[in-house]
Parts: sequence; C-alpha cells; structure tokens
Amino acid sequence: MTTFHALLANTLVASITNFTVWFAVTFWVFLETQSVFATGLIAGIYLVLTGALGIWFGSLVDHHRKKRVMIGSSCASLAFYATALAICLITPEQTLANVADWPLWLFIFIVMLGVIAGNLRTIALPTIVTMLIPADRRDKANGLVGMVTGIGFLTTSAVSGFLVAWGGMEGTLAFAMLFSLLAIAHLLSVKLEETLPTSATDGPNRVDLRGTIKVVAGIPGLFALILFAALNNLLGGVFMALMDAYGLSLMPVEHWGLLWAFVSTAFILSGLLIAKTGLGKNPQRTLLLVNLVVWAVAAIFTVQSSIPLLAAGCFIWLFLGPYAEAAEHTSLQKVVPFERQGRVFGFAQSVEQTASPLTAFLIAPLTQFVFIPFMTTGAGAEAIGDWYGVGPERGIALVFTVAGLLGVVVTIAAFNSKYYRELSATYASSREGLR
Repeated sequence: MTTFHALLANTLVASITNFTVWFAVTFWVFLETQSVFATGLIAGIYLVLTGALGIWFGSLVDHHRKKRVMIGSSCASLAFYATALAICLITPEQTLANVADWPLWLFIFIVMLGVIAGNLRTIALPTIVTMLIPADRRDKANGLVGMVTGIGFLTTSAVSGFLVAWGGMEGTLAFAMLFSLLAIAHLLSVKLEETLPTSATDGPNRVDLRGTIKVVAGIPGLFALILFAALNNLLGGVFMALMDAYGLSLMPVEHWGLLWAFVSTAFILSGLLIAKTGLGKNPQRTLLLVNLVVWAVAAIFTVQSSIPLLAAGCFIWLFLGPYAEAAEHTSLQKVVPFERQGRVFGFAQSVEQTASPLTAFLIAPLTQFVFIPFMTTGAGAEAIGDWYGVGPERGIALVFTVAGLLGVVVTIAAFNSKYYRELSATYASSREGLR
C-alpha cells in the first residue's frame, strides 16, 4: 500500500467517526424534540464553526507537517467526544430533550466541535495530493478522495440510525472515541516523508489573511469560483437544515439510515469513475455542468411524497457531488503555489461556508413558521395542495423546490460570466512547477 493510499484509508476511519456523530446527533435531536428548528440550528452551528475556523485551520496546515496536523485533528475530536459523553451521562434525560434548556445546546456545541476538528483533514488532504501526486493525475486522485468520502457516508448512514435507535448518544459517542483512537494509532504507523514547510518561517501559525487574499486576487477568476461555491452553499444550507427532517417525516430513523447507506453508493461509483476517466481538460466547465444538473434535480425530487423519488434525487445529488469537489480542488492545486495551498483551501472553505449558516439559521424557523403552515392550512394548501399535497412534510418539500429553481438560475448566470472564461484560460495556461 502506498503512502497516499494508507492516508486515504486513515481518512476513511476518521470520516466514518465524524460523519456518524454528526448524523446521529441530528437524528437524535429530531426524535427527542420533533423540532425542525432544532435540527436547522445544528446545521447552522456546523456551518458557522466551519466558516469561522477554516482560515486558521489552513494556516495550521501550511505551517506544520501534514501528518502531525492529521494526528492533531483526531486527538481534538477524541477529547471533545469524551467531554460530550461526560455531559450526556451526568445530565438528566428530560433536560437533554428540552430545546429550551441550555444543557442540550452545550452538549450539541461540544459534539459539533469534535466533528469540526475533522475539517483539518479536509484541508490537509488536498495539499497531500499536490505533494504526492503528479499534476496530470491529480484529478483522478481527487476522485479517490471523493470515493473515500462516499464509503464513509455509506457506512455512517447504515450505522448511525441503528446506533441512535439502540444505544442513544451514549453508544454513539463511545463508538466515536474508539474509532478516533484507532485512527490515531494507525496514523502513527504511516511513514510520510516531508520536510518542515517553508511557511513555518513566517512565524508560529501566521494566518496572513492579507497575503492569502492577494494570492487569490492575483489569479483571474479564482475569486469568482469561490464566490460561486458560496452562492451554491447559500442554497445548500437548505439541504443541511431540512433533509433529515424531511426524510424522517416519511420513514423511521432505521429506514432513513439504510436509505442513506444505499444512496451513498453514488459517492463510491462517482469517485471510481473520476479516478478512471478524470475530469476532462476543463474542470471549471465540469463544475458548472454538474451544478446545473444538481439544482434541476433538487427542484423536482420532492414534488410528491415519494420515497423512491426522494432516493433517486439523493442518489443523483451524491453522485455528482464528488465531481464538483474534485473540479474545484484540481483547479486550486494547479493554479495556487503549494506553500500557500493550505491557507487558500482554508480561505475558500471559510468564504464558501459563510453563506450557508444564513440559510440554515433562517430557513429552519422560516420553514417551521411560514412554509409548513402555508402548506398545511394556508393559501398554498388551497392553491396547489390537490396535486402537490398538504401537511408539514409538504411545507418542507416546497422549500427544496424553490431552492432548486434558484440554483438553476445562479448556475446559468455563472456559465455566461467572464470570470468562468478567465479561470478556464488561467487553468489551461498554468504549468506544473508552482511547487
């Protein structure tokens, strides 16, 4: 097994750990509280922390050896999960089931910090691809990264629902602690030859936001690519906030977990296909085409209360997701100097996630107090209820439809922008040697 494949396997273990906790706490909170508002806030907490910490995480990646950063990521997750388990054990069950009680939100915050610590890996791994893989094969390597993400989602989806049903959050957190320890032990045995990053001479963990913005601004079209991803995430926050509530409105938690296990095979198939065929000569075009299809699907997959339609929509969504991720990573890996990639990836993560919390925080109460009444007893139920359906679940569905239509409009506008043409030209003219 090569070093890259060993690190992918280790990332898989860490991904399973963190995804399981994230899925499980969302499932558990919805089942305990029956509150769409609460699950939306969980998504918002995740996105706020991701956006707030991305730039700092990027500086850590640039200033330290990548293996050390990955070990630190798993150690931090382990510590937060242990703290959350202690809170869970000493807090009365009825208190943790009450949305109005602060111990529930302290518990959620600590759990999400453990999940967020795993984001250090999502920034470090693309820089490792740059370090270990030749430029003409990086798109395929990024496809393997997407495949690993898919395997993690598949395993998580199958496991998390049953963990919540059988062991609650205590069993889930014990599971997470065990697998965090396994990830740490395995990573210690992996040999990764790397010198001290040249960025380390900048000073201890120097973020250098101004310098990072200068690098991004100096590459034509790169800011536009990041802003396009941010606009996508503005609409994607709808899915973060509402998908679990919608799915759990149609089926039991065990079945919802198994459905996600099935549709997550799309991630694996997609990753394998990218690893074999690559992304083509113009990853930016691939990115926009993928988004056009994704948002068109998002506009129609909830038009009826249908589990098969939901499954098909999620499958297509997940199949095309790795293409978008790999296209963005491949573009950045080629046009951004290696010693700056951690900070640029972190900056991109922060900017791209800035929009999502606005959606997640706004859409949950908007759905709960506007769209659900609108499609239950309001004008929406009277106007389109005879074919669209009525009730709370139909209110959630309408939000997805509207978000999908807006996403199509945004993607068409991006396709016709000068920034798309500029970045495509920059990518085509870039040469290996930026390292």
